[in-house]
Amino acid sequence: MIRIKICGVTTPSDALAAAAAGADAVGLVFVAQSARCVDIPTAAEIASCLPPFVNRVGLFMDHSPAEIERVLAGVALDTLQFHGGESPAECAAFGRPWIKALAMGSEALPDWDQWLDAQALLLDSHGGGKLGGSGRPFDWSRVPALARPWILAGGLGPDNVAEACRQLRPDAVDVSSGVEKSPGIKDHRLMQEFIKAARNA
Repeated sequence: MIRIKICGVTTPSDALAAAAAGADAVGLVFVAQSARCVDIPTAAEIASCLPPFVNRVGLFMDHSPAEIERVLAGVALDTLQFHGGESPAECAAFGRPWIKALAMGSEALPDWDQWLDAQALLLDSHGGGKLGGSGRPFDWSRVPALARPWILAGGLGPDNVAEACRQLRPDAVDVSSGVEKSPGIKDHRLMQEFIKAARNA
């Protein structure tokens, strides 16, 4: 069964609505330049309100180890997701499962073999050195046959997630702007429709 992450959650009510709709994971963004960035107290409140077995994922991009440790000291995160120029060793340094986001919007394809220790690869539509959440898909024909867990992100919404799942068969899908009223504010109906479409695919 495909796994579903609702990313860029900024309020406990949206987190609870995502969980109630059937989300397997909720993403909390700690990147200051993102419109979906949350501070540590807010993230801690969101993480603590989620029911058991909903994975709490923290998004980072070129943070220092001290900054990440500060977040981990205050927020009960299950998984870390890295969007910057972090090395595999830097991603693995915190003793938690980690995901590496790879930029499919760049001209050159990523070096897949560099990330063998990642729990999964997240293929997003951003260019190199940028965060996702643009709402634009990338060219799905660029996805190779990956013999490892991977997550599809970038430009997904209730209208295209079923086709994406049927065509590409990812292990998981990740949505942010595709289920929003405005950046960081989720539309509960769209979350329900997205999750239903992905499950039914």
